[in-house]
Order: sequence, then C-alpha cells, then structure tokens
Amino acid sequence: MSGLFVTFEGIDGSGKSLMLKLAAQKLRGLGFDVLCTMEPGGSPLGQKLRSIILDSPYGSVDPRGEALLYAADRALHVANVILPALDAGRVVLCDRYDDSSYAYQGGGRNVELADIRKLNDFATYGLRPDATFLLDLPAETALSRLHGPKDRIEQEDISFFEDIAGAYRRLAAAEPERFYVIDATSDIKEESAIINEILLRLLKASRP
Repeated sequence: MSGLFVTFEGIDGSGKSLMLKLAAQKLRGLGFDVLCTMEPGGSPLGQKLRSIILDSPYGSVDPRGEALLYAADRALHVANVILPALDAGRVVLCDRYDDSSYAYQGGGRNVELADIRKLNDFATYGLRPDATFLLDLPAETALSRLHGPKDRIEQEDISFFEDIAGAYRRLAAAEPERFYVIDATSDIKEESAIINEILLRLLKASRP
C-alpha cells in the first residue's frame, strides 16, 4: 500500500470530526488526494448498521452484541473503502476506527479487551493506522458541546464518558509512537495547526 491511513479519536463532543474536516481541506489545498470516511457507516451497508447501532428502535443493545455490530461495520469498511483507497495511494482520514471499540466497548461497557482485539484483528485484516490523533478533553466539557437530538450512545451518563476518556488515555500511553494527543480545550485554529504540521511531516516521510 502506498497511501497514508490516519484516524481521529475522542469521546463525543471532542471535536475530532471538525479537526478531520479542517485537515482534509488543508491537504486538498496542497494537492493531496484525500478520502474522508467514518465509523460506523463508512460503507453503503455500514450506513444501515450505523442506524441500527446508534438509533436503534429496539432499546438497549447487549454490550457483546454492540461490539459485534461495530466489528461487522468495520470489516465492510476496511474491505470496501479503506483498503482500495490506500492501494490507490490516497490519504485516508477516518473519523473513528478500532480504538473506539477498545475505548467504548472495553472502557465503557467492560467487554474484555482480549475479545475486542480478536474481533478487530478479524474485521480489519490486520490493518493498523499509520497515525492516530486523540482529541483529549474532560468529559464534562465534551458533553456540554453536544446540541440537538442525541443518539443512543450520547444519552449515556457522564461516568460512562469519563471511563471512555480514561481508556483512550491508556491506549495513547501504550502506543506513543502512533498516537498524537491533542489538547482539545485549546483554540480551534491552534489545534488544527498542530495537526496539519504533524500530517505534513508524516506525508513527507512516507513519500520518496
């Protein structure tokens, strides 16, 4: 593969989607071929799964069932969207990937991390991001940014998101060579500038 695979992670309200959008605008302005995608829902069938996962009319979802649904979405996403884009030499910016499962289903739902790892290894064909930006901020601040109707996950209480934030920090500490932790309480322009600088450095290093 000749492309670059970069993921954006963080709890709901952390600003990761905005940072991804701004990064894509910067890279496209410099002439890079960029694909923006997301999980869940990054493939056509995955969009159906996203609706089931986040807006389920059936009420609560068992934690293991939730993990399996995310893994199914991820398998479709990797095979049909991400891998073809990377093979074509594109820069893939993804809003959430397998770290979300470790943080949300592992940290938030207490599903065994070993079980999540098996699911992810199977679903991703072993594909790992070249780099991951973690937008880090307190759960209380993140939740205060959420406006409008909330999906099933966003309706959880603050302790759920505090557990997830802690899980993300542990993931970042375990893989400092991949994770770039961004202070998401800072100015948006400052955050974006830091991310763009790192991305351009990664792109320069990945190309002859």
